[in-house]
Amino acid sequence: MFLRSTHVMEGSGRMLVTAVGVNSQTGIIFTLLGAGGEEEEKKDKKGKMQDGNMENSQNKAKQQDGAAAMEMQPLKSAEGGEGDEKEKKKSSMHKKEKSVLQGKLTKLAVQIGKAGLVMSAITVIILVLYFAVDTFVVNKKQWLPECTPVYVQYFVKFFIIGVTVLVVAVPEGLPLAVTISLAYSVKKMMKDNNLVRHLDACETMGNATAICSDKTGTLTTNRMTVVQAYIGDVHYKEIPDPDSIPSKTLDLLVNAIAINSAYTTKILPPEKEGGLPRQVGNKTECGLLGFVLQLKQDYQPVRNLIPEEKLYKVYTFNSVRKSMSTVVKMPDGSFRMYSKGASEIVLKKCSRIINAAGEIRVFRPRDRDEMVKKVIEPMACDGLRTICIAYRDFSSNPEPDWDSENDILTDLTCICVVGIEDPVRPEVPEAIRKCQRAGITVRMVTGDNINTARAIAIKCGIIHPGEDFLCIEGKEFNRRIRNEKGEIEQERIDKIWPKLRVLARSSPTDKHTLVKGIIDSTQVEQRQVVAVTGDGTNDGPALKKADVGFAMGIAGTDVAKEASDIILTDDNFSSIVKAVMWGRNVYDSISKFLQFQLTVNVVAVIVAFTGACITQDSPLKAVQMLWVNLIMDTFASLALATEPPTESLLLRRPYGRNKPLISRTMMKNILGHAVYQLTLIFTLLFVGEKMFKIDSGRNAPLHSPPSEHYTIIFNTFVMMQLFNEINARKIHGERNVFDGIFRNPIFCTIVLGTFAVQIVIVQFGGKPFSCSPLQLDQWMWCVFIGLGELVWGQVIATIPTSRLKFLKEAGRLTEKEEVPEEDLNEDVEEIDHAERELRRGQILWFRGLNRIQTQIRVVKAFRSSLYEGLEKPESRTSIHNFMTHPEFRIEDSQPHIPLIDDTDLEEDPALKQNSSPPSSLNKNNSAIDSGINLTTDTSKSATSSSPGSPIHSLETSL
Repeated sequence: MFLRSTHVMEGSGRMLVTAVGVNSQTGIIFTLLGAGGEEEEKKDKKGKMQDGNMENSQNKAKQQDGAAAMEMQPLKSAEGGEGDEKEKKKSSMHKKEKSVLQGKLTKLAVQIGKAGLVMSAITVIILVLYFAVDTFVVNKKQWLPECTPVYVQYFVKFFIIGVTVLVVAVPEGLPLAVTISLAYSVKKMMKDNNLVRHLDACETMGNATAICSDKTGTLTTNRMTVVQAYIGDVHYKEIPDPDSIPSKTLDLLVNAIAINSAYTTKILPPEKEGGLPRQVGNKTECGLLGFVLQLKQDYQPVRNLIPEEKLYKVYTFNSVRKSMSTVVKMPDGSFRMYSKGASEIVLKKCSRIINAAGEIRVFRPRDRDEMVKKVIEPMACDGLRTICIAYRDFSSNPEPDWDSENDILTDLTCICVVGIEDPVRPEVPEAIRKCQRAGITVRMVTGDNINTARAIAIKCGIIHPGEDFLCIEGKEFNRRIRNEKGEIEQERIDKIWPKLRVLARSSPTDKHTLVKGIIDSTQVEQRQVVAVTGDGTNDGPALKKADVGFAMGIAGTDVAKEASDIILTDDNFSSIVKAVMWGRNVYDSISKFLQFQLTVNVVAVIVAFTGACITQDSPLKAVQMLWVNLIMDTFASLALATEPPTESLLLRRPYGRNKPLISRTMMKNILGHAVYQLTLIFTLLFVGEKMFKIDSGRNAPLHSPPSEHYTIIFNTFVMMQLFNEINARKIHGERNVFDGIFRNPIFCTIVLGTFAVQIVIVQFGGKPFSCSPLQLDQWMWCVFIGLGELVWGQVIATIPTSRLKFLKEAGRLTEKEEVPEEDLNEDVEEIDHAERELRRGQILWFRGLNRIQTQIRVVKAFRSSLYEGLEKPESRTSIHNFMTHPEFRIEDSQPHIPLIDDTDLEEDPALKQNSSPPSSLNKNNSAIDSGINLTTDTSKSATSSSPGSPIHSLETSL
């Protein structure tokens, strides 16, 4: 029988058990994957959404053992089936949240729009009042019926001027600039081996302050090779000569490696002549198979003699065992088990070792300690991963209890210990140095030995001798972050993560806990933005929890890719540095556009408003304003949003999520250029007719021909914006505004194209554009004044920003505004608050009643049928104990896995008291230890007293 939506992850065998549940390794991983979004939404107090697939896998516990079959029923709402469907529909929908950049832009656009609307309304009111007072009060004219059309045309003209002010003030180009910048960046990032799955991950990466990186395949080449070995009491610093190894020991070694590995793992000939052999499958196993070939042996005949279907029992590798074992049946009917795994773990289970003569001798604890000091630690300090290979023989009468894993995986005989090298990628140290220079802390999270991890971290440049850093193992990490009750405390995490650089021997939950702890930390003023790299299914929870998750495109699993935001198509850490550059470039591109647009906004609105109030007409006409709006919105967004990133972006500290879009330097540039432009425009407005000896064009009647004076003002205004667009390329006070301008052909094309179109509009636009053709000397003056923008920009750059303390930053989000409530999923039906509270009470009542009824039925079923004649079910503390022997105890603490709805626990204290995790876990189900030791407790009897009633026991297990 197969359950829907299940996947075979690894291993081999003759029987498939599907009734695993949330306490298995896969169950815990997928629980964390499904809970990632819920934690964020709960933190923001926006409610809790459950993933539909996770709900099915967690709330259904089916037993195929005959009479007992129980299934948690879905929640029944007071409205019946219809309400039930609504709840399911809501739980299956994920809330849509705006990114930080979108939130900042939305807030800024609303502020600018409100200011523009106010200025527009004031402009229309002043124009109407000015006309009415001048016409009907000062000149004492009567409102005659035959004059009504003329007056209406004046009012329409005033209204058009007001709309023009509003159109210029509202930043319609902001969404376009963001879309162009992100789309352009995503397209270019593909060439830099970054496949962006979620668009906002690009901008978020620009704020990154920490990177938690995997080691194997990301920092290293993931091409494992055995370079050292300890065989027969001899430590070989190079691959030994096969003749120096006893034949019996060599045969054992070849069989142990060939049989005790996935048969899909192979060493194939190189694709090109002279190249390296191809490694297919698990890289560590490939390294061991390569070791067999280096010993001039062949593993394939062994596999042909004992094919995969003849393997008697397989204990697959997981993060709890840290080892893998395979049992085969010998010709005489006995059994032999081959084991391999982390050396310090497997050696603890060895009681014998093969000596130089190929004979077995006793392996005492002091021998193990000496071996650790003289062999394993030196190998680890050289950056090698140490693997111990061992075996054990069993008699066939009686046949061992293979389910009693703790009794099976003990009393082993050590064959050898090998040191596997995974070379650091040559480009990684420089990439990490760039990250550190950019203010990004790189941490390594790996399952390797602490000494190996430390050695690799030194080679990569993650840690430097003499620095104040912390390198710890997952077990020590859990001991430090948990209190006496086994609960994780944020205050304890805050004492560790700032100095933590290497976390070794870590489990998937350790990585998830570290990432969550850094993100939730309030120890530093700036909220940490964490990026995580990973390739395996175990990395899924951390990838999902991180602000930006990087999955490996080559070695990554489907689960890791699905949980990620960006996929590294070359599996290389240096590609992350490029993602940081592009992320920061997106922010800079938006800021450049804002600096340019707001200068145009301020000048155009003030010119239109002041001109309308003084001369009853705007020097910039409606169609002209629309052309200016087109320049500053469409063309400028395209020109400034396509600037390529430079290495200088990595010389600055991370922006942070609360970084304003408009800094004080940008505000200085906006106001400084606005002052220059307003001064010259008003100078031309009032004395321009005398300078050029032309008609002023003021107080012109309706439908009069275009004014040459106002055409000069319009042309000068456009020229100033055109040259100020070059100034807007720099937003951090740089002086050389032409630096790298030719690396962006789009920018050069747009500037030259706009200039050409402006010539056509002025010379041939005529009445539609309210333009009169200009003479050559008039054109020269317009261009000269526009060029003055570049000179004035140097003057502004000279003024120190630190002295302009009165300038305010803009475009900043507070913590509460980062996820606006109105921007959450709009598709979810809104419910009145009072109705929601009423339904919540009804839901809790029906859920509680439903649970009690289900539990009573299950208790009766167990009492009457399954355990008739056996021990009483009340004597068990968890339903797991009915199925598992011996009983296991959690020594350090208990992992907190949300088995029931936390929202209910907050509202119902009775449920909260009965929501503790199960007191015993099945270690054979690959439960993740998270730094917790699961050990056999033989002293504890099977009839240990229950902390509560049978209903309590079933509640905790379900």
